[in-house]
This record gives sequence, structure tokens and C-alpha cells, in this order.
Amino acid sequence: MSTTAAVVTALAAFMAGFSGASVLLRAKFVVEPLAAYGVPRSMWNLLGVLKLAGAAGLVVGFFVPVIGTVAAIGLVLYFAGAAATVVRARAYGHVPFPLVYMAPAVAALALA
Repeated sequence: MSTTAAVVTALAAFMAGFSGASVLLRAKFVVEPLAAYGVPRSMWNLLGVLKLAGAAGLVVGFFVPVIGTVAAIGLVLYFAGAAATVVRARAYGHVPFPLVYMAPAVAALALA
């Protein structure tokens, strides 16, 4: 793994982990939009855990590359779904937020 790939993967893991922890800790800047987008509260813990699992998978990918690749694919799909949810809620000004989190996962996948 190149230095660039390692740095991008670490950044993707940090960002996904931060995002997942923010949901689980019910950070206001995360849960208010989730409620506004119509995401049921019953799903919030699952969403946080999925992001944390993706972050952990990226870290494990340093040692078992196939796990990192699968985790990156999962995170790309997760954040694509998040972007779709924002569009469905017609909160077009918020579309960049999931894309910012998705970008390092896409880059990590491309560099894998």
C-alpha cells in the first residue's frame, strides 16, 4: 500500500468513525437533519454502527486488504444512500455533506 493510499484510507476511517460516533452520541448537528429528512429514530443506532463498522473495516484493511476494500465499498454505498435521502427530502443545500464524507472512501477504494 502506498503512502498516499494509507493516508487517504486513514482519513476515510477517521471521517466515517467521527460521523458514526456523532450519530450514536446524538450530536445535535447530526440528529436534527436526520429528523428533518424523515429518517426514523429507530434507525439511528444502526446507521451509527454501520459507519463505525466501515471505519473499523478500513483500519483492518491495512492488514487484510480485502476487508478494507469491502469496507470502502460499503461506505461508498452508505453515503450514496445518504445523499439520496437528502435529495428525497428536497434539502438540496445539504447534498454536499454526505458527498464530503463519501469522497475519501471513494479515493481509498480507487487506490486499493
